[in-house]
Formats: sequence, structure tokens, C-alpha cells
Amino acid sequence: MAATFASRCSRVGRSLFGGLSNSSPGLFTTTHEMTCSNYFSQRTFIQMRTVLKVVDNSGAKKVMCIHALKGKKGARLGDMIKASVKEAHPNGKVKKGSTVFAVVVRAAMPKGRCDGSEVKFDDNAVVLVDKQGQPIGTRVFGPVPHELRQKKHVKILTLAGHIA
Repeated sequence: MAATFASRCSRVGRSLFGGLSNSSPGLFTTTHEMTCSNYFSQRTFIQMRTVLKVVDNSGAKKVMCIHALKGKKGARLGDMIKASVKEAHPNGKVKKGSTVFAVVVRAAMPKGRCDGSEVKFDDNAVVLVDKQGQPIGTRVFGPVPHELRQKKHVKILTLAGHIA
């Protein structure tokens, strides 16, 4: 659940000599760089059929993305999605099988910040909201990035305990 910050200059997976030779692609890269480049290549947008963790007390445990409401490739940090509840607590506000709106609060894909750093998380997580963007739950668990302030989700930031 930890966030990782890195400088754009020190992005892992890019070799200094990567463009010199096409015949031997792994000649100048170390094993650490090769394993980290495979690690970064698995990171994708949140798109249709992505299973996400719910980090509020609305009653849902896991949801599956039905439709990303912004962008052709998919949703990123702070974007709204439409999702179907796959697992839920028996006495929660939302039930299994219901269709809900959600805001992505943690994404495994790195997101660049204007100061040159990047933020990425270990998992993909959402907070359930209604059509107006107000959270359904009353608590938000885990770190939440301050990029949500730019996307006008200030209420989620106030419910969160830790802002990354």
C-alpha cells in the first residue's frame, strides 16, 4: 500500500547505451534494469474488466470497472469510473451486483507531477461516490494523493487520514 516517488531523470529501465546497438539489446543493461523494465511494462491504465479494491466503508470490498468515464485508453488517478460490485459485506450500503460510480484514488501506473517527481502505488483502489461525486462512505482508508484536489474531489481528501 506504499506510494513510490521517483525522479523522471532516474527512471529505471532505460539504459544509457540502449539506442547504440539493435543486434544485442541486453548488452549494456544490468539484470536489475531488465527486471525493473519488465515490472514497469506490466503497469496499465484502469480499463474495462479491471478489478479494483474499495478503500471506504460503503460496504463493498471489490469492484470491476465497467466503463472509464474519461479518456480512450482508460482511467488514471482521480478519474471517475462506472463499476460493478463483485464482493460486498452483508450489512453494507451497497450490495453485490449493483452498479456504482467510483473515483480512482490509488493507481499502480506512475503519474508525473509538475515538480518532476512521480507517484505510483502498489495496488489499484477506488472510493465509491454517487452521481454528484459525493462519497457514499464516511471513512477512507490508506493514503490518498493530493492530485484529487485538482480533480475537484476535496470531500474525499477530507475523509482520508493520510495524504500522499
